[in-house]
Amino acid sequence: MKIAKLAFAAAALTATAAVAPGVAVAQEASAAVTAGATVYGNDGVEIGTVEAVQGETVILVVDDMKAPVPANAFGTGEKGTSLNATKAQIVGMLQAAQQEAVAKRDAALTVGANAVTAKNAPLGTVLEINGDNVIIARGGDEMKKVTLLREHFAAGPNGELMALLTNDQIDAAMAASAPATDSAGG
Repeated sequence: MKIAKLAFAAAALTATAAVAPGVAVAQEASAAVTAGATVYGNDGVEIGTVEAVQGETVILVVDDMKAPVPANAFGTGEKGTSLNATKAQIVGMLQAAQQEAVAKRDAALTVGANAVTAKNAPLGTVLEINGDNVIIARGGDEMKKVTLLREHFAAGPNGELMALLTNDQIDAAMAASAPATDSAGG
């Protein structure tokens, strides 16, 4: 599943009503949103489904993309849970955010770049990029190489190269893929 992380601002969602003039919206502020709820747009067309509610953030799934949306951006329309936007507007925002994230990641993903883990711990240096395979020298040690996929990386908040995995997850994956040893010595 493609995951596009886009922190929608409630103001951006309410501003989208100006994009679709003449659309009447029966929406109350801050509807009670529950997991599994179908979400409709201000045009009455289904946008997506609520995957989870995590405090004040709702994870909305739209066309196999996930978006964290502030809970207070939801309202109640004629069909139920709604947002003051159309599906096309939401999909456009998600695709634009995904394209921007990929461009930032690809700009950060260069040979010689230092990478950190999802927990901001040092991971290593990019030695080689071969298509979607990224070879990292863990801790800068070329004897401790690991190959991750391009999709395992993102640009961090300051443009740094960040793996979407922790060192523990990488170690566990490496251990699971290591060839089994014969304890009988044969």
